[in-house]
Amino acid sequence: MKELYANIIVDISHEKLDKIFQYAIPEHLQEELQVGMVAEFPFGMGNRLTKGYVVGITDQCEFDKSKIKSLIRIVEKDMGVESEFILLAEFISRNYGSTMLQALKTVVPIKQKVQAVEESVLTLAIDELKAKELLATYQQKDYKAKVRLLIALLENKEHALLKSKILKEKKGTPAVIKSFQEAGIIQVITERNYRNPNSNMEVAKIADQKEIVLSHEQAKCVEEIWQESHAFYPPKAHLIHGVTGSGKTVIYMELIRRVIKEGRQAIVLIPEIALTFQTVERFKEMFGERVSFMHSRLSKGERFDQFERAMKGEIDIMVGPRSALFTPFKKLGIIVIDEEHENTYKSETTPKYHAREVAIERAGRNHGFVVLGSATPSVESYYKAQTEEYKLYTLKERYAERSMAEVEIVDLREELRCGNRSILSRKLRELITERLQKKEQIMLFINRRGFAGFVSCRACGRAIKCPHCDVSLSLHNNGKMVCHYCGYEMMSVKNCPTCGSKYIGAFKAGTQQIEEIVKKEFPMAKVLRMDMDTTRNKEGHARILNAFSREEADILIGTQMIVKGHDFPKVTLVGALAADMSLYANDYHAAERTFELLTQAAGRAGRGERKGQVIIQTYSPDNYSIQCAAKQDYPLFFQQEMAYRKLMNYPPAMNLLAILMTSLQEEMLEKFAEEIKKQIEGKHKEEAAVIGPAQATVSKIQDYYRKVIYIKHENYDILTKVKDTVEFYVKQENQYPDCFIQFDFNPVFTY
Repeated sequence: MKELYANIIVDISHEKLDKIFQYAIPEHLQEELQVGMVAEFPFGMGNRLTKGYVVGITDQCEFDKSKIKSLIRIVEKDMGVESEFILLAEFISRNYGSTMLQALKTVVPIKQKVQAVEESVLTLAIDELKAKELLATYQQKDYKAKVRLLIALLENKEHALLKSKILKEKKGTPAVIKSFQEAGIIQVITERNYRNPNSNMEVAKIADQKEIVLSHEQAKCVEEIWQESHAFYPPKAHLIHGVTGSGKTVIYMELIRRVIKEGRQAIVLIPEIALTFQTVERFKEMFGERVSFMHSRLSKGERFDQFERAMKGEIDIMVGPRSALFTPFKKLGIIVIDEEHENTYKSETTPKYHAREVAIERAGRNHGFVVLGSATPSVESYYKAQTEEYKLYTLKERYAERSMAEVEIVDLREELRCGNRSILSRKLRELITERLQKKEQIMLFINRRGFAGFVSCRACGRAIKCPHCDVSLSLHNNGKMVCHYCGYEMMSVKNCPTCGSKYIGAFKAGTQQIEEIVKKEFPMAKVLRMDMDTTRNKEGHARILNAFSREEADILIGTQMIVKGHDFPKVTLVGALAADMSLYANDYHAAERTFELLTQAAGRAGRGERKGQVIIQTYSPDNYSIQCAAKQDYPLFFQQEMAYRKLMNYPPAMNLLAILMTSLQEEMLEKFAEEIKKQIEGKHKEEAAVIGPAQATVSKIQDYYRKVIYIKHENYDILTKVKDTVEFYVKQENQYPDCFIQFDFNPVFTY
């Protein structure tokens, strides 16, 4: 029989999963052993028997065969949550290109070195009459500490008292508490106290679920999804394409209510931390305290506690960005991906997985189902719906029969011809004045951050660049120039470093500049700004959004984060100040992103009783993405965009694999890239089209030179074979130890 080896991790609960061990698989276990199972084996110098998880099975021995030990037995065959995550990590490693350890660190809810918080509570263990008799005795004997503690217990006889509070308020001492406990006067119960990330959120605590009221269109959608998800295994992913304000969240809630009634659990993915506040608020109003959330701004302790609660079944719903997908629910029934078109669902670090595809894989393993929702579905998802890989549901009407916002395109070229050089068009300025008079709210957004503009010399034309990255430095309001790739900073210069000219200028168009202009033109208006700079703190998003929802500001200015999924009934005007700034980016997604952004922005206006209005300011008023966004016509946009994708063989018409190669040594990188291309063409020339190697758009970051190869093929499996070929070459040959490689399947950004 063929020799097989098991790759093992010894303890999945440790913070550092930095070593995989290999063991021979005895013949009698070869047919039975599977990835994810727990096996027992001799470990360490003393050969003590240890348990570990099988993370891979291979016929390649990576160590000296004479030193390889054998597995003893299979301990656990049943796949628990950790075993499920190992299988999920294997899926990610195989389909997206990474080591198993990289995939495990992404997927497994590693137990950080965080101390659990415990609270001790005191309750009277004797009846009230006896307690009062004791109190009289202590008062007579002048036992002051015992008197204080007994009075506190009698005054709160209906409630347990926190030991920490008693000690803090000096109503008792550790010695007295111990003596009371030994005498049987009190009971001391130690309870786990979970750190609560909701503590600063103004959320109603409701024990019972509210009734969910559905329109006819929503009810039909719910019933069809429910029937489909229970009739077929594995069920198709369900894509809800609903216009902005059509009530997709209510549909999610009804489906989740049914899943919870079956004794199962739900994950709700959202694209941005900024959306957490409103989403959690709505779900807690509906489902009470069995809702929690997860995101990167939580402390280690808060994240640790939320995963513990999920493992113990103390919560039913987890809300959060991409990482919430790996919540350790044991009875997962549904995964919702709201605003499914967003780029943030694709990981930017290795492994570069897409949450949508991993969610479908995880739900399938749990006999659950996935619901995707968006007013502007990704072209990839809508294409899969058209080819019946996904099931499509369309909501054409806004909830409660509210009308869509009126959209007007303003040609900025005409504004310039008329002498208006302000970032606010005449029409937008007029409408802002009108809305302020009516006490209505306004949102203004731009696809830029802060004063982020490049600095250049007017004499020689050279832009001032980062010495470590091939990008221009951006001027910020504090007078510093910053590299947004590596964080390099320097003070702004007075003379050109290249030619010495004093004619240095900055191109600036950011949220800070807009805020200053708006405050100057509308001095009576209360203005809030929301961007990366104002939301750095943990509660930054919630604080700003909460203030705006309480109408503490008239105008909210921000980047894309303010136009994604928020619901403010008093907002009747939205201004897109630079609609086409993303339109001519060096990326085949440019038109799609512009359409999504503008359509989502238009959806923020008129969500209450009052009609909304949207102004799109652009230098490209005839572009199809802007025209379709103004009409809120997704099918027309999809038709034109797919024609372009098919013509250029871009996803989803074809699959695309990007291989990014980096090195500190430019010459070595050149040789390495050519060798990688040679390996691909040697084994896959007839199967796939190879483009490159070429310099990446940003050819150097943090002193690392970057080159990229693109491979196109209709069949995704062919691209995974290309990935396997490259991985095998790099692992076996190792002629270029100072060169590094990353894989990105169907990248959301070009390199």
